[in-house]
Amino acid sequence: MPDVITIGEAMAMFVARETGDLADCESFIKRAAGAELNVATGFARLGFDVSWVSRVGDDSFGRFVLNVLKQEGIDTRGVSIDARYPTGFQLKSKVEDGTDPSVEYFRKGSAASHLSVEDYSPSLFNNARHLHLSGVAAALSESSLALLNHAAAAMKANGKTISFDPNLRPVLWKSEAEMVQKLNHLACQADWVLPGLREGMILTGRKTPQGIADFWLERGVKAVIIKTGSDGAWYKTAEGECGAVAAVKVDNVVDTVGAGDGFAVGAISALLEGKSLAQACRRGNHIGALAIQVSGDSEGLPTRDGLDE
Repeated sequence: MPDVITIGEAMAMFVARETGDLADCESFIKRAAGAELNVATGFARLGFDVSWVSRVGDDSFGRFVLNVLKQEGIDTRGVSIDARYPTGFQLKSKVEDGTDPSVEYFRKGSAASHLSVEDYSPSLFNNARHLHLSGVAAALSESSLALLNHAAAAMKANGKTISFDPNLRPVLWKSEAEMVQKLNHLACQADWVLPGLREGMILTGRKTPQGIADFWLERGVKAVIIKTGSDGAWYKTAEGECGAVAAVKVDNVVDTVGAGDGFAVGAISALLEGKSLAQACRRGNHIGALAIQVSGDSEGLPTRDGLDE
């Protein structure tokens, strides 16, 4: 019986060993990447039972992803091997100065982009306590979005909690208007929505944390936690409770990719443990701060012992 279930795409990721233009790099380190996979990994390291639902190709990249899942202790019962389509991959530049790395994706037509309602397993989802969704899986295809909406409706009907991280990927959508409309529909099915400040502005058309939060709270969301970058995080509940939690100071920012996923792991895990929103934001800030001090999407995600330290 999983504590948490999530749906998304994983890709093989090749991270350059030396800084500079990807065209000039000759050696790479292979890792697994994907926003929802990062979150699943973070939960598993904290001791939660986690199921990850996806499709991978019948290829070496797919086998690599499955091996990573097993090493992290993530349940793979919801993963299908699709012989028709390949596992996606990406190239990522190496950065050491805190700037955003360059990433090139090779994911069009991937196995995960063919996720559909057929991948919904009632027994697996019905036994889960919490569903975490992200805007990345929603952007993969219409059939993938249909799966997310179906899972959200079913979990909500069964009284389970749902979290949603917009994780905007405008390049994967036909238009910004479509992205805004469809992600807001998904967000309004969640109990907890966790946008970045800029994401919140795009999705709601509002300019302040208060306005952004109110947009979703007025539509049935129970709490909104906004990542405010170097300021930390700001939250508001449907009951009107609100507050700000300062960021964790980091002297050496290495790689910012994965910070938002780390924050989601910290905040949601704390809420599932019954902690307050302020405590959830503090844990989210701490794990996000750990994530940006290392190179790689999930290398900085702590174990339970590491979190306690």
